[in-house]
Amino acid sequence: MRVVSGSCPGVGRKRKWTEDMQARFEAGTFARIARVLGETEDRTDFVRRAVENELRRLERRSAKKRGRMPSAPRGKQQ
Repeated sequence: MRVVSGSCPGVGRKRKWTEDMQARFEAGTFARIARVLGETEDRTDFVRRAVENELRRLERRSAKKRGRMPSAPRGKQQ
């Protein structure tokens, strides 16, 4: 058997963040975020949480309009 690399396929952690996008923000947005973050908090994590929270809110609103509750949210609960 010939070894091509030192790692085995399928070994290691499953990728958690597989989708990406670039976004532009209004001037001063990062400074506003920095003011509300704690010393150990990360801006990227803040943006992820904000997007996830907004998606949940909109999904609940949409489900109410259709007369049913949304399915279980994806990812971990905050």
